[in-house]
Formats: sequence, C-alpha cells, structure tokens
Amino acid sequence: MAALVVEGGRPLSGIVTVEGNKNAALPILAACLLTQEECVLENVPRIRDVEAMCRLLEGLGAQLEGIGTSSVRVRCPELRTTDPDPALVSRIRGSVLLTAPLLARARRAGLGEPGGDFPGRRQVTTHRRALAALGAVPESPEGRALVAPAGLRAASLFLDEASVTATETALIAAVTAPGQTEIRNAACEPHVGDLARFLRSTGALVAGEGTSTLRITGVKQLSGARHRIDGDFIEAGSWAVAAAATGGEVEVRGARAIDMEPIVAVLSRLGVRSQLVDGVLRVQPSSLEGAGRVTTGVWPGFPTDMVSLATVLATQARGSTLVHDWLYELRLFGLEQLSGMGADLFLCDPHRIVVNGPRRLRGRSLDSRDLRSGMALVVAALCAEGESRVEPLETIERGYAQLVERLQSLGAKVRREG
Repeated sequence: MAALVVEGGRPLSGIVTVEGNKNAALPILAACLLTQEECVLENVPRIRDVEAMCRLLEGLGAQLEGIGTSSVRVRCPELRTTDPDPALVSRIRGSVLLTAPLLARARRAGLGEPGGDFPGRRQVTTHRRALAALGAVPESPEGRALVAPAGLRAASLFLDEASVTATETALIAAVTAPGQTEIRNAACEPHVGDLARFLRSTGALVAGEGTSTLRITGVKQLSGARHRIDGDFIEAGSWAVAAAATGGEVEVRGARAIDMEPIVAVLSRLGVRSQLVDGVLRVQPSSLEGAGRVTTGVWPGFPTDMVSLATVLATQARGSTLVHDWLYELRLFGLEQLSGMGADLFLCDPHRIVVNGPRRLRGRSLDSRDLRSGMALVVAALCAEGESRVEPLETIERGYAQLVERLQSLGAKVRREG
C-alpha cells in the first residue's frame, strides 16, 4: 500500500481542472453492455474505480480501448459470461450496476456482494425490488444470481428510497423492456441525468431526468453512441474546500455551475469567498466562520459526499458548526482522527458531529478508511503544522486522479511513498 506524505502549512494556489464525474462514468460504462455496437466515452475520469469497472466489462466479453485514459471505446458483440469477476466486484460498489444490463441482454446476472466504502452496510434491497418489479427473480433460494426467464418487462414502480444507484439500475433495466415504465421517487442527481442523456444517444426513449419521475418507453435495440461525461462537481467541491481550508486562492474548472450551486451555497455559509461564473469556481482567501448547522439532503440538497470535507473546513472556522449527515451511518467515524490532530470536535452519534474552531492542527499518521473521508484527511494534513502520513493512498485514488501531481501543481509539499 502507498502513503501520501504531506508537509502542511502551505496555502494552495493555481488552477485545477476536474475530470469526469465518477458517479456518471460507472453507470454509463455498465450501460454500454446494452448494445453490440461501439460506444465512445469522453472525459472519462482516470481513477481506480473506473479502471475496475472497465476490467469487469472485459471479463464479461466486452472489448475496450483506452483504459486509463480520458477517452474509452467499448464494444460488446457477445457476452462470454454473466458472472462478473467476484474479486473486482468486491472492490467497487458500482459493480451492482452490471446487474441490469446483464438481465436485459442475457436474462441472467450472477453478482457477488458489491464492495466500495462500508461493504455490507450499504444495502442493495431497493435495487433488487426495482428489478423484481421489472420481472427479475432469484435463480435459487440461497444464491444472489437473478434471472428473467421471459425477459424484463415494463412496470410502474415506486422506489422506497431515492437511491442513486437503484434509480440508475431501474433505468438501465427498463430501456429495452417492452412497454411503458414509470419510476417514481427517482433520484434527481446530475449523474442520473448524465446517464439518461447517454441512453438517449443510443436510441433509448427516456424523459424526466432531473425530476422525481422517470418515464421510459422500451425499445427493441440500441445503437452505439459518442458521449462526453460531465465534470465531477464533488471533485470540484473538494478542491474548493482544500483551497479555503489552507487560506489559498484556486481556480477550479470543468464542473457545471448548476451542479456546483448546492455546494457553493454551504461553503459561503462557512465564510468561503468565491465566484462561480461560466463553470469556473474561483476561491479567494477567506475569513472562515462557523455555519451553525450543515445538513445533507437528497438532491439538490448538500451532497453526503461533501460532508467529511465540510467537517474539516469547520475546524478552521471561527465558531461552532453542527454537521448532520442523516443519509448514511459511519460516514463521520473516520474523522475522529482529527481529535489527535488537535481539532475540537464531538461525535454525537453515527450521523452528527459538532466542531468548534478555529484550531491549529498538528501533523500525524492518518487512516483513509473510505474515499471521501480520506480526501478530507488530506485537506486536514494540508492545514496542519508538520508532517502527516495518509494511507492507504489507493483508497483516495478510487475517486481522485493524479492526486499527488495535482496537489504539487497547486504548491503543496507532498510525495508518494510505497
């Protein structure tokens, strides 16, 4: 395992351009299995989760070019198997998205327990209920494989939670199911809309993205397509927090302004001075202030993927901030390590943490237990006096491409070891 060694206390300065949205790239790659024709994807993020998904597609029989670059070609004339590699499945939660195209194309999907952050705690019950409504049944009472002996069928369904991956699973499954499908309580996140636009470019009939109701008319066959993935607004928010927490001045490019608004609104409450114009976010040196309360919400609420970063930012703000992530348990537990750096915080329960600041942080060894808290700990290390060691670096590289090089380009004193 590799570690990121950080010599803190340097304000970040410069320009950084985000890559494509990880949470759009994974479902779009999975959806490429729906057609035998070539799909060309541009602005693909060069991250570990995307590479794992590409390798999963190859194992199923797809032909890929450009893995590890920002332009990937996918063609799958035939499937060799409907059982994705269990070792790769266990590495990323997004592997669950393969179930829908496998059922749609081969009427069977054998998928093990998906991995990613907090495996076993983030359930896929809503996904399976949606697929059941569309005609999927268990292959055997004790197994995880699903089959659709008569093929998937259109349905009218209500998701019991507005889960992003459950919405994407149902959407991918429905586009070739004969008839009219309606998905209510659908997730509204920008990456769901990106998937819908990609599917339309292949000939799918999808309407309603950005709202809580999706309507799909099933078609018999999809074609190849070329599609550019939107910039990652979570990555953009991460760089903005890193700039503000270190007292720096950074220009963040590549994310859509409309996607950035929920993040910028919360950062402004924490005293971050910024300008958001034409898809460029300029973060200026700021006098940070406690926000009183920061609460996550379903889109367009404050994204749960930003909650760890907001917590670190609050350690550098004058006053008190209650950070409340009601969506997920365990997201905040990785931040207890901030206490050992000198932060004044109190973990109330699995969903709430109170932060008092500003506090001068001290460098130390840190454990990146999940992707987003890992990046938050990197930001804490950038603020801290002295040297910090954040590991494993591979956890953070699941969602942030060329992290070491980009930090160095912004003036951070960091190096990779191992």
